[in-house]
Amino acid sequence: MRPTDAPPLIGALDIGSSKVSALVCTTDEEGRLRVLGTGQRQSRGVKRGFVTDMEATEVAVREAVEQAERMSGQTIEDVWASFGAGGLSSGLATVEVEIGGHQVEPSDVDELLRSGRDAVDRPGQVVLHANPALYTIDDVQGVRSPVGMHASRLGVDIHVVAADEAPLRNVDLTIRQAHLGVRAIVASPVAAGLACLSTEERDLGVALIELGAEVTNVSLHAGGMLVGLRSIPLGAKDITDDIAAAFGVRRRDAERVKCYHGSAMTSPRDNHEVVEALPMGAEDGAEPLRIPRAQFMTVIRQRVEQVTAEVESALKDLGFVKPVGHQVVLTGGGAELKNIADYMQGVLGRAVRVGRPRQLTGLPDAHSGPAFASLVGLALLAGQGTGDIRDLALPTGRPAGPSGGWIGRLVAAMRGGR
Repeated sequence: MRPTDAPPLIGALDIGSSKVSALVCTTDEEGRLRVLGTGQRQSRGVKRGFVTDMEATEVAVREAVEQAERMSGQTIEDVWASFGAGGLSSGLATVEVEIGGHQVEPSDVDELLRSGRDAVDRPGQVVLHANPALYTIDDVQGVRSPVGMHASRLGVDIHVVAADEAPLRNVDLTIRQAHLGVRAIVASPVAAGLACLSTEERDLGVALIELGAEVTNVSLHAGGMLVGLRSIPLGAKDITDDIAAAFGVRRRDAERVKCYHGSAMTSPRDNHEVVEALPMGAEDGAEPLRIPRAQFMTVIRQRVEQVTAEVESALKDLGFVKPVGHQVVLTGGGAELKNIADYMQGVLGRAVRVGRPRQLTGLPDAHSGPAFASLVGLALLAGQGTGDIRDLALPTGRPAGPSGGWIGRLVAAMRGGR
């Protein structure tokens, strides 16, 4: 039995198109996160990030969480979950109030943020994150802390991340049917950015590319927060399917040879090597197909070129052009394809590095790669408490629900609608 004075447990859950991963952690005496257990199961019932079979997804969620619980020897009651499907949107809302020329007090800031609730509302969507950015005092912009300054008008820019309501509710309901509470649903680019990007990168401006199994999220971070994003319905699993279809091999073999022999960059030796994989329908131990590596690489490159072209277009749409920023960070399971960062760097014409999540005490090596960036980011966000995330979108008249605070209000919104 867990002692009553023990630090609270944190549960994180990442439901992806290829895998469902879970993590149980707590904080040590110095406030640092310590991982107690992890779990992973093959994703079922998820397509392009959307839940398409609730029952199958529920089973995968339950199995992944139970595996993490067995490893940790603990039982969690609720989780912080990620949402990375299409339908995420990002934008700024500006709010301003008259304060009569006196010194700005904390109560003035609170009133300003309360007045921002209607401004951040998004019809047909649920607001996941509403981040107060820089404040404005009269005509002076870029004020970080207005308290104590004299002003006639006080304003603030609020950055809003919202998601389409129906897909988000499906994720929420799936988790609850697995007998888990939902502390919060976090936009995957927010979680991955917290895990992979340095504070300086997030402040100066950086693009984060999450190459997932079936969805690639391109997000722009500046001023310490996410300021724009685009979702592309393509990912690393499409490369696997291309290999399986082109050579008539089983998906699991296509994934294996992609991981061991695949690369985003071609080489002269490709013309002299072969890749072996079992044909579709063959028994284990049957004679494998011998695929010329040059043909194998051609299939991979075609899809990599398509994804990179879509990423480049998204970056331009987001305004990530010189001199706004140069750095690009690549994360997600697709970032593990050999030489993918080098290839994208050549095409995009800017520095590209692979972003791996911060190392947490007790995190297994198998869960420390870029494929687990969102999962680690969820734990980091939970460990910080509310952090720089404010729930400004929900009316104060809503019941807080069992979790209390902004988290409880978000849960209440998910249950009752908006």
